[in-house]
Amino acid sequence: MLPPALPQFDTQSDVASEPGAESSGLRTWDLVVAGGGPAGFMAAITAAEAGVRQVVLLESTPTPLGKVLISGGGRCNVTHADWDPRSLVGHYPRGGKALLGPFSRFATGDTVAWFAERGLSLVQEDDGRLFPTSNRASSVAASLRNAALAAGVTLRTAVALQAAEPLPAGGFRLALRAGGGLLERLETRQLVLATGSHPSGRRLAADLGHGLVPPVPSLFTLALAGAGMGDLAGLVMDPVGLSLELAEGRFRQSGPVLFTHRGLSGPAVLRLTAFAARSLKAVAYRCELGVDWSGGRSLADLEALFASLRSDQARKQLGAWRPWPELARRLWTVLLEQQAVDPQQRWADLSRTQQQRLIEALRASRYQVSGRGPFGEEFVTAGGVPLKELNLATMASRKQAGLYLVGELLDVDGVTGGFNFQHCWTSGWLAGRAIAATADPRQAS
Repeated sequence: MLPPALPQFDTQSDVASEPGAESSGLRTWDLVVAGGGPAGFMAAITAAEAGVRQVVLLESTPTPLGKVLISGGGRCNVTHADWDPRSLVGHYPRGGKALLGPFSRFATGDTVAWFAERGLSLVQEDDGRLFPTSNRASSVAASLRNAALAAGVTLRTAVALQAAEPLPAGGFRLALRAGGGLLERLETRQLVLATGSHPSGRRLAADLGHGLVPPVPSLFTLALAGAGMGDLAGLVMDPVGLSLELAEGRFRQSGPVLFTHRGLSGPAVLRLTAFAARSLKAVAYRCELGVDWSGGRSLADLEALFASLRSDQARKQLGAWRPWPELARRLWTVLLEQQAVDPQQRWADLSRTQQQRLIEALRASRYQVSGRGPFGEEFVTAGGVPLKELNLATMASRKQAGLYLVGELLDVDGVTGGFNFQHCWTSGWLAGRAIAATADPRQAS
């Protein structure tokens, strides 16, 4: 049962739509979107631009688009320059091939064009990430808020959806709560849940008949036990090969790695933990990590390289002459110490046994993972509403008519680099278009 109606309140920050019709004495909207993040804004804007007249967007915090504002160090990595949907789906540990259909309708190129049409240009960096030309996340947030206002969307902040009751004739009766505990009830013909990873959204989805894949952390750094690498904090190595041997299989990634005071971070680590998220949870984040510091060099290549160094650099000290220039001096010194090899020893005096140990350390070091590192701003949750419970062409619920689910509420998560935002843009756009088409068959195709 919904709580009884109390005196209504108004915490609107942007009001553009006209008053809704009255039904059963309650204010009625054509569409209510719960969640003022990227997916929610995209769904509300798209529906309103396609002709849905009464759209209200609810955000439970005082500031909408909070994740947009802090992402990418305050720059907002809007999406990634992977233009082919068949390639794009490979960046999603959960979702994968199921997203091929949605991305075939709205993907990276569509996102770039969508923002460009609304006055926001994006620039591509060398690693493929796309940021606003202004290099400020606030530009992305402003673009979305301006588009919502221009489309006639009513934005209400500090208002949270507490409960949703399906009505016999269709639509929903909603209970809202604002700061101070004030309650309000209203009705809507269609409802979008865009609540991200917040537990309240999962509860609402479950109350409306949906199952849930238990959430687990994804995209996190790794803490290492007794690795003796604390002095390397801040150092970046690229490329580094990483591997985990877990009960559910072997996970591999290669790319840049950043040393932290507690262990390892960087793109390769975040990708590894994203794909291995559930397997790592199953072992309580205690396992062995394999690391290839050699850049993928073969055993034969390294043996030949060491042989030439023992000959050509015979008088040089090991600590003063690294095997190759890209191998960081600080890391090389640590590897020498870990293998009990004196950095002041000359290359000519390197024994065969010492050489084998150093080559093994370069190609296949082993470290004990002792847990997850601190969460960063790119933290993502794996889990949520199973994709099989949605029509992925429209993001409509298969469990409840008139209900749509988008964004991180779904059991979809991408690796770092703009991929999670891309899923938000795609799912929100699909839902908005589908809602408009349902409201009026002449709207949207």
